Amino acid sequence: MSIFDGKRVTNETFKLDAERMRTGWYSDKYFENIVGMLTNLAQRGYGFGGKSTRLAAAGVVARGTDIGNIKVEMQWFTRRQPFSVVAGVDKALSMLQCCTGYYDDAGQFINTYDQLEVEAVHDGAIVRYDGDPLNVQPVLKVRGRYRDFALLETPTLGALTRATRIATNVYTVLGAARGKPVLFFPARFDAHEVQAADGYAYNIAVQRFNMDHDHDVGSFISTDAQGDWWGGLGGGTVAHAAIAAFLGDTVECMLAFAETRPVTIPRIALIDFDNDCVGTTLAVMEAMFTRYRELIDAGQLEEAERYRLFGVRPDTSGNLRDQSVPPLGLKELDMGVTPRLVFMLRQAIDEAWRSWTLAPEWADRAQAWCHDVKIVVTGGFSPKKIRRFEELGVPADIYGVGASLFSNSNEEGTNNDFTADVVRVKIDATWRDLVKVGRRARDNPELERIQ
Repeated sequence: MSIFDGKRVTNETFKLDAERMRTGWYSDKYFENIVGMLTNLAQRGYGFGGKSTRLAAAGVVARGTDIGNIKVEMQWFTRRQPFSVVAGVDKALSMLQCCTGYYDDAGQFINTYDQLEVEAVHDGAIVRYDGDPLNVQPVLKVRGRYRDFALLETPTLGALTRATRIATNVYTVLGAARGKPVLFFPARFDAHEVQAADGYAYNIAVQRFNMDHDHDVGSFISTDAQGDWWGGLGGGTVAHAAIAAFLGDTVECMLAFAETRPVTIPRIALIDFDNDCVGTTLAVMEAMFTRYRELIDAGQLEEAERYRLFGVRPDTSGNLRDQSVPPLGLKELDMGVTPRLVFMLRQAIDEAWRSWTLAPEWADRAQAWCHDVKIVVTGGFSPKKIRRFEELGVPADIYGVGASLFSNSNEEGTNNDFTADVVRVKIDATWRDLVKVGRRARDNPELERIQ
């Protein structure tokens, strides 16, 4: 599956649309043109009749070279500074394994993957980039007849780009959060077909972060599909729509949730429906604790656990100031889920028990129950916002992050676009350097020979 277990994910998991991929359905059209041209030249027995200045300078006679069957060395790489957490390699390898080859005159696909030389890093590897395109670190290298795998450049680049972008963005967010859990919440911002790949990339990033920083952060996804490739399951409590279905009564909604849903699901109350995070939190806490205490006193200990509040989640819109927050006239201090709101919320949670009518023997237990309630912050969180929260010591316990994990911006330094270059050609059984100006063939010590 990755560098963490040394295994590869196969097409049994990916279930590629291999039949159409082989025909170029998913490929930029110019690759189909290239394959068609080279195939035709091979059938005609064409020999190179032009002038190769670079090969001539190296003393190589290129005239007559069988261009239609030319063998090349190609390398795949990304250029995000200072590093990228690589994912999507195993999917790219599956594309090569299933779709390298050609159609014969009878329309039968002839798989020639076994004729390639392939090297690849594992998902979870880190590649570094210093800004000089001559110093890229390839994550995949292939040697073989170019027309057999030319159609796969587009889909392999796409698989690597998206997965690596998400993995690197997640890794960056985890660093900003200083090892606090990060909930993976971007499913609603893209087509459902990509959820399995995206969730896999997220999990790769979490594992890499744990390995690099000696942490044990869990992987928390919102849909089952996001865990399809690695065995994870989606989690969550309620959305705003659930509170609306309970006619705007957050307390009643949470009591019903606690009563009806498995106790293994953490009870996290969404508290911004009325734009009064502190007031709603206190109301939910008192109702949940009252039910918890009654069941404990009745000796129903297991049933009481249904009413243990795991956390509260402020999700205030960035154009609103929660009524708990006194205005200061600055958007970054007033609007949305702000540090001031979370500080106020933590204080209110920790002191909520003081206003409850409690028997003396319940005071310490009530205080501990309140202290255990976590704050899960969501709504517009990016690495920049999370770093600010952490620098200020904001008492957020868990970050929920969505759209920013898809960021692919040059300005924000999150561009993980992959490129594939032909860097060598085989002439008379010898590999010769031949690459566009500004690039060069590169090695990577983490490349592993696949075949």
